[in-house]
Amino acid sequence: MNYLHKALVASRLNSRVKVSTPQSMDVIAKAFPPSTATFNSSWNSTIFQILQFLRNTNSYYMLNAYPYYEYVHSDGIFPIEYALFQPLSAVKQIVDPNTLFHYESMFDALVDATYNSIEALNFSDIPIVVTETGWPWDGGSNEPDATKENAVTFNNNLIRRVSNDTGPPSQPKNPINTFIYEMFNEDKRPGPISERSWGIFSTNGSDVYSISLGSSAGISGNSSTAFCIAKPGADENKLQDGINWACGQGRANCSAIQSGQPCYFPNTLQNHASYAYNDYYQRMRSVGGTCDFDGTATMTTQDPSSKTCKFTGSSNPGGLFPPAAFGPIGATSQSSSIRARVIVYTLAVFFALLIA
Repeated sequence: MNYLHKALVASRLNSRVKVSTPQSMDVIAKAFPPSTATFNSSWNSTIFQILQFLRNTNSYYMLNAYPYYEYVHSDGIFPIEYALFQPLSAVKQIVDPNTLFHYESMFDALVDATYNSIEALNFSDIPIVVTETGWPWDGGSNEPDATKENAVTFNNNLIRRVSNDTGPPSQPKNPINTFIYEMFNEDKRPGPISERSWGIFSTNGSDVYSISLGSSAGISGNSSTAFCIAKPGADENKLQDGINWACGQGRANCSAIQSGQPCYFPNTLQNHASYAYNDYYQRMRSVGGTCDFDGTATMTTQDPSSKTCKFTGSSNPGGLFPPAAFGPIGATSQSSSIRARVIVYTLAVFFALLIA
């Protein structure tokens, strides 16, 4: 990671590209209760070095968190509703005895356990990104909870959970950027049936099941026109940075927002950023360009054009609402809906680059 970061510094890309490495929950000795969670002592030296690197480079702790596995391995201690983000009855409430925080989902508890483990090594202000989470839709006779119904329930409830822009109980102001595992089934993967049954799509591209990415669209919905615009109330300094990047390195055509041109008025950062962001997105989305810009951008199906200023829209095949994930995003990226929070995670990588 150090070598990668040095190369990025040499290329002056270190402020936009962040280096990290995903960790599973296995590196945490005991996740429950979250308040007493710590890293496995045998990993302390390695984890300490990783955390030091992440803090020094303003990067992210990347967490692979699977409530499915935690539930299965709990031997009935936790109810399945807890793992599926479903309401718990009064007698099944999960409360941390030390902090008295109420945990409405195992997902939140796992993220909080990781934050507390990081703090136990005297690190703070390292945001967590959940790089893998999901639920298998099929399993063998000894995997009764790996069902399509549970997979649909988990992923749809996950989307609703991370769309509300809040973090876990101990970090309520830190929204949880999350990647759903996974896009396609891995039909050649060894092990039990569930290991080959995490995909939203089959290997031939057909739907296994549908999930909703919000009221506007879903993985299997009707196509719609989508625009990338600046988020109302976004920080003006970040908006200016976003315009500079989009119109410069991002290669957006920003001539229309110059003085005397049709999209110059209203002469506001909000308006100019919206035009620049959208032009960049429409040009670059087919090759991986997305809509986030350090948390200042959002997707909408409402046409932002005016009589004098026309925005270029896009038609999304299959109704897949374009995810806002790989850039440019920042360590404190925030969003008011699913558009910047849930991304279908397609590849498991050891060293991951986040365009910041």
